[in-house]
Amino acid sequence: MAGHIQDRWYKADTGADGKARKVKTERHGTGLRYRARYVGPDGTEKAKSFPDRQKRLAEQWLAHTEADMARGQYIDPRAARTTFQQYAEKWVTHAPDPNTQASMESQLRLHAYPYLGTRPLGSFQPAHIRDWLRQLKENGVHGAYARTIYSNVRAALSAAVDDGHLPRNPCAARSVRPPTVDDRRVSPWTPERVFSVRAGMPERFRAMVDLGAGCGLRQGEILGVAVDAIDFDAGTLHVVQQLKLSRSKAVFAPPKGGKLRDVPLPGPVADALRLHLQRFPPVEITLPWKVADGPPVTKRLIFTGPRGGHVWRTSLNEEAWKRALASAGVIPERKRGESYAESRENGMHALRHFYASVLLDAGENVKALAEYLGHSDPGLTLRVYAHLMPSSLERTRKAVASVFARR
Repeated sequence: MAGHIQDRWYKADTGADGKARKVKTERHGTGLRYRARYVGPDGTEKAKSFPDRQKRLAEQWLAHTEADMARGQYIDPRAARTTFQQYAEKWVTHAPDPNTQASMESQLRLHAYPYLGTRPLGSFQPAHIRDWLRQLKENGVHGAYARTIYSNVRAALSAAVDDGHLPRNPCAARSVRPPTVDDRRVSPWTPERVFSVRAGMPERFRAMVDLGAGCGLRQGEILGVAVDAIDFDAGTLHVVQQLKLSRSKAVFAPPKGGKLRDVPLPGPVADALRLHLQRFPPVEITLPWKVADGPPVTKRLIFTGPRGGHVWRTSLNEEAWKRALASAGVIPERKRGESYAESRENGMHALRHFYASVLLDAGENVKALAEYLGHSDPGLTLRVYAHLMPSSLERTRKAVASVFARR
């Protein structure tokens, strides 16, 4: 059925003479006069009403709607009235895992819904995204965290486009610029700093530095190393799990990105682990797998707290790691009654950067380094550490000089 405009103030009637004429309806003079009616792609009739003297506007709207249907760009008005929060709360349930879902829910609740939550999807314009990003920046949300929040909002709006709630994603407009992330070059620690920090760690946690600097493990992977992951005979460390939080509860989980890997176990690191196992025998720890309500898994962890339980990352960082940083002169000593100053660039991840710098300096290729670090894409490894690779100019000078020296 083709669309048409209904005049609700008048109806057609046939007079005694058999001629058609207009007759006032009971609604005459009240309410919206014109109703544009059409059949949507789903086969149901839909309509939109317009006031008196707006028939031309109703006709234009109907023509535009029918043109959108013909082009496949039609948006159901009822779907367009769905708010961003209503849609995003359902969309986020399709996150790849519960931990990611919880993180996304928190970010949207804190930083997106207060500004964008009540806006109908069909009304979104690039200006709304630009204003929201400006408010984020004014509220001190910036850098990688702001970029992550923005990416979640953009992904939700992309899904809304796919589901027919709005014609295009406002984040895709050229005038919308994502939050910038400072490209800070990694400045690896010197060996002297690594060993100085190691000396400042409590003996119970000292071998953590060996695993970070000698095998390139992330902090969660270090905390999750079990006895059966260490193959002293083959000189290999199997990185198969990490210890992390899921909704504030400790769980065992696969390494970041699910990237299981084998890492060479250098002799000095193996010796440090043997000594650690003698001094602090492994303890069986039972935790859920992957999520807070996941099935229980028992592992014999090599790093445990003084009371025999697993190590809590927050306590480790504040009571052991930062104290070691201060003793090595990396950060200032804390004053009585105060906490240590924040030092994100000097977190335990600095040991991982040190590991990468040592391998690159020794001539290891990026693909192998990416495998050892657990990066799914060697391109990421190259972007982070390219500046640490020996210069091709220097290699050329040395190669040519070597040939001439032999002559």
